[in-house]
Amino acid sequence: MKTVLLIAVVTVFASTAHADPQLSSWFTLDSAKPAQIYRTDAEKLSGQSETTWSNGRLAQLQPAFSGVQEILSSSNWIYIRSTGLGSHVMGPWYMDSQHRFPFPNLPTDQHFIFAMSRHPMEQTTHEFNHLGEIGLFVDGVRMFDANDAFSYSSGNGRDANPRAGIGQGDHIWNRDAYVNEAQTFDPALGHQQQFGTYHYHAEPIALRYLLGDHVDFDNATKTYRESTTPPAKHSPILGWMYDGYPVYGPYGYSNPTNPASGIRRMVSGFALRNGQNGTDNLLQNGRNQLPAWQAREQGSTVALPASKVGPAVSSLYPLGHYIEDYAYLGDIGKTLGRDFDLDELNGRWCVTPEFPNGTYAYFTTIDARGNPVYPYNMGRRYHGYPNGRLVAGIHEPVTTNFTAHAETRAANMKAQTATLTWNSGTGNYEPQ
Repeated sequence: MKTVLLIAVVTVFASTAHADPQLSSWFTLDSAKPAQIYRTDAEKLSGQSETTWSNGRLAQLQPAFSGVQEILSSSNWIYIRSTGLGSHVMGPWYMDSQHRFPFPNLPTDQHFIFAMSRHPMEQTTHEFNHLGEIGLFVDGVRMFDANDAFSYSSGNGRDANPRAGIGQGDHIWNRDAYVNEAQTFDPALGHQQQFGTYHYHAEPIALRYLLGDHVDFDNATKTYRESTTPPAKHSPILGWMYDGYPVYGPYGYSNPTNPASGIRRMVSGFALRNGQNGTDNLLQNGRNQLPAWQAREQGSTVALPASKVGPAVSSLYPLGHYIEDYAYLGDIGKTLGRDFDLDELNGRWCVTPEFPNGTYAYFTTIDARGNPVYPYNMGRRYHGYPNGRLVAGIHEPVTTNFTAHAETRAANMKAQTATLTWNSGTGNYEPQ
């Protein structure tokens, strides 16, 4: 991230809690602790983490704090200042399932500011979401969508691969990031791209553990798994989408409008096109038709011309390799609320502990065994207008609702207002 200078006028408060879930849902318990990684399996098993690291290309040469560092707000916006580094111990990362080859990217302090609207509004026509960032998890780690940025290139007869001189592909058959990149994920299901941005494509299972969301941690193997006991409470807010609506863990009320109806896992509205649940069968028929939901997104017909047909299902291109390998159950005669819980966007209108009067909410999706399933956090469209974004600076009066290092700044904050300057080197606001 490039060096920027910003000046913000802030009102300083000592408040640590707030009734507004947009302010109170952020995980700040470990914000004053240094971020840590395991570089290798040996470090992970011994519990010997590192607070500085380098591989010659990406480096964190000074300790950086974990996640959310400040929460600021105005009447219309929430601003989250974060390092983008997880509160759990991140890593290790490998290129292969046998853990022989280290992943070339390491996480680094991104010290960014995320801006989110305080007044989300439903879209009248839902816009198609192109790949990339879609929100921010409450630990200050960035949320990416289900696509891994590559797709099938029919002219080359293979998936896109820049190393082979093939760009991003045709964008007809788009690769599923969880399926194609999972071998590079750490036990928390996170990894980083070439610029050091740590992020999740699927459920943030380590964050769920920190929030008490029905996840167990094995201290011997340093891994996470879904608890085998029945869920006893509604999942907490795991993050916020760019449209300002919350994303919850996988458990909600059985009846979306009745908090006394019991707790159960939310069932995704998408199913593999394997001939079951009323879907067509790609194994028998081949990838010559798009699912109806993706035909709508691409503005095309379901039937594809020969130039856009995908590869046959095989060990190289298994079912689930592409996001188009899934059908939306609402398109094939199934009923939302009876046969499945979540709509095409991966959410529903419901009451939650934080919104007793109701809200639209996304849910992260897992199967009965606890494995992430498509579309993971959000479908290909937002429910609301995606006004959220990363900003270079704050240019309005704001209230400080949380700061991770209040004690070190107290001497400089004699007055109720102070002018702070962003130091891009340290990733901190500092009084002038």
